[in-house]
Amino acid sequence: MPPIDQITAFASDQPVLTVIIGVFALVLLIVAYFVLRAVQRLAVRFYHRHIAPRPAEDILTIVAASIATGVSAQGMWRFSGDVLGFDGPLRLLLFAFIEVAVITSAVRARRNMRENFSAGIDGVAVWALTGLTAVLSSMDARSAAEAIFRLAAPLVAAWLWERGMAIERHRITGRSRINWRITPERALVRVGLAEVSDRTASEVDAHRRLTRVALAAKRARALRASGASERKMRVALSKLDRAMDRAVEHSGLAVDSARQEALLSQIGALYNTSALIDLTPPVPWAPEPEAPARPAVAVGPAALRPPVDDDDDELHVLDVPPPIVDTAQRAALMRAAREYWDKQIERKFVPRAADIAHETGVSLASAREYRALWKLEPKAHALLEAAFHEHGIVDTGTFPAIETEHVLTVNGSSPGR
Repeated sequence: MPPIDQITAFASDQPVLTVIIGVFALVLLIVAYFVLRAVQRLAVRFYHRHIAPRPAEDILTIVAASIATGVSAQGMWRFSGDVLGFDGPLRLLLFAFIEVAVITSAVRARRNMRENFSAGIDGVAVWALTGLTAVLSSMDARSAAEAIFRLAAPLVAAWLWERGMAIERHRITGRSRINWRITPERALVRVGLAEVSDRTASEVDAHRRLTRVALAAKRARALRASGASERKMRVALSKLDRAMDRAVEHSGLAVDSARQEALLSQIGALYNTSALIDLTPPVPWAPEPEAPARPAVAVGPAALRPPVDDDDDELHVLDVPPPIVDTAQRAALMRAAREYWDKQIERKFVPRAADIAHETGVSLASAREYRALWKLEPKAHALLEAAFHEHGIVDTGTFPAIETEHVLTVNGSSPGR
């Protein structure tokens, strides 16, 4: 008899039981519908919360590590049955204890990394337990190829976990764990096949040609100062002439004002190397010296007038005893003075010590020390050299400003002021 005829016969013989079975089946269908709906919602929520925000490589890492862990667990299943003799529920409960320990250590290491930026001892435990399960599962292999495969699977899972940790560590901290001293980039820079900056080939070539000119000029000047023979001077001047010819031909030195300034800066730095040994740069963390107290003076019309001396330009900034400030305030004043100096130098202007003190609030003595150090830098030195060659003025830190024909100001005003 066909199944449909059997069902019809059973319904006609047992109508009450048929109704009960139908109601029970309907309830099961309704419950199954709600269960599937809840599972679908949980799956969608889990996807949007944990899977969608992750990049594709993290998801693939988790999938591959799970497969490798499953392969390792299958090897431990065979090992627990063939070697340890486990069977039935005992084998089911105990075969994957090492894999569970590996996963637990990996979760702890990730939490530790997020809190302390280091996997700690749990990271070491992941590799140790992975190696242990790889060795044990490979001991029950039937061939060399199977043994190698069972050794490789857990190590692949551990490597994928390690790389996922490294990527997340870099994402959180913004830096990698170590910086290698020997890399392909550093090797290429070392042998001269790569540049450390993003300069173009023409910029690099121009810089090297200008440097050759500056070094040749320094060599010729040193020979002349030491009273070298005429032959040596001819050779040195010939090298200087060739270097200048090539720089003019290939770097546009004759028409490019920026490269002319760069050449003057290099020559200024090379010519004044010996001045570095006489510098006494300020110490940022040293306490400010306490100035002796000044005697009290009577307040009157004469006292209200500023004193007259040779340095009239510095009367705008009174040389009062510097206040006692802490290290942080002193460092902030130094940074402000440096920013003011750099800004004025970019405007082709070499400020005086009085200008630095007036604009930034540092003491006049500190401003003099800073200026004595900073004026030896290439850009400032080129401006001062231009003022000396064009106007014959020697820099003392207080002389009036000079404005050259190329709109080059040294200390703030034109000759007509």
